[in-house]
Amino acid sequence: MLPPSDGLPGVAAAIVIREGRVLMVRRRVSEGQLLWQFPAGKIEPGESPEEAAVRETAEEMGLNVAGIRVLGERVHPETGRWMSYTACEIVSGTATVLDTRELDALAWVALPEIPSYVPYGIFEPVQAHLNVVLKD
Repeated sequence: MLPPSDGLPGVAAAIVIREGRVLMVRRRVSEGQLLWQFPAGKIEPGESPEEAAVRETAEEMGLNVAGIRVLGERVHPETGRWMSYTACEIVSGTATVLDTRELDALAWVALPEIPSYVPYGIFEPVQAHLNVVLKD
């Protein structure tokens, strides 16, 4: 799937797992119901969604990750933006909030806790991935 030609850049999200938990960040300004989400940001010209997910995770949290595979793409039902989701593995670093203009918190979230962070549900391919890689 290609991003729509509405002139807005696509958004790439990183799905990062550590010790049976997934990394989520809280935005300073919500987009509709979207407050907690996966590390994400705009795809820059000439950049692949995987490259953008890796770059945004480093810029926003100081966590160096490697993209493993794209889990899926869609138009986000809350924001209307084209989204790509990439499973990533940690290479180095410790997640901290570096981009304090956009983010105010981060959390490592266990599978049963996800609905309290994202009450409207997770994109099916991402949820399927989390169901496999996150252990209670």
